[in-house]
Amino acid sequence: MSDYTLEELEAAHKALSSSLHKISKARETLMEKPSPPNPQITLAERNQKALTIALNLITREMEKYNE
Repeated sequence: MSDYTLEELEAAHKALSSSLHKISKARETLMEKPSPPNPQITLAERNQKALTIALNLITREMEKYNE
């Protein structure tokens, strides 16, 4: 079983989901600029990927509580 409680996992999932949403919005804003700053867009894309992976792993851990 996980080293974290279900409540801790749910709180982490909520926080990371919020961050993912904010990064997605920021990336959209960057893309709308006449000359989008490539390093910032790359960073946003990498952060989106990392947060998606983290959310998937947390979801997997949360599913263990339902087994």
